[in-house]
Amino acid sequence: MSESAGKAVFLSYASQDAEVALRISEALRQGGVEVWLDQEGGLVGGDAWDRKIREQINSCTLFVPLISANTQARKEGYFRLEWHLAEERVRLIAKGVPFIVPVSVDGTTERGALVPDAFLAVQWTRLTGGEAPAAFVTRVRRLLG
Repeated sequence: MSESAGKAVFLSYASQDAEVALRISEALRQGGVEVWLDQEGGLVGGDAWDRKIREQINSCTLFVPLISANTQARKEGYFRLEWHLAEERVRLIAKGVPFIVPVSVDGTTERGALVPDAFLAVQWTRLTGGEAPAAFVTRVRRLLG
């Protein structure tokens, strides 16, 4: 997949969850899944980072928001803009086509979660501490088609 075409999976997370995001990204890559993660070369010096992130959200196949106590505690953050951009994109995607795959990384539940409504319309995955078992990687590969 070319850089301009986007990556198959876009991981969105609060900066405090960077280590967890990296673990999940590594597990997905080991399973043959292409991942866009800003800290792993997704953004490099000189990039127009806002434009690049928007392009990746608009072209990824799956959007995986990592939800945690950190995202709950932060009422503002760039990840929130990413989440809303993903929710807007859902409106352009045919009903029933998977796009948003919410992942709770620390036991945060849907109840009372400070997330866009589109995140509550689908089943969440629980990957405590970012440990992504083979079953999760297989599920993502299946969703990618």
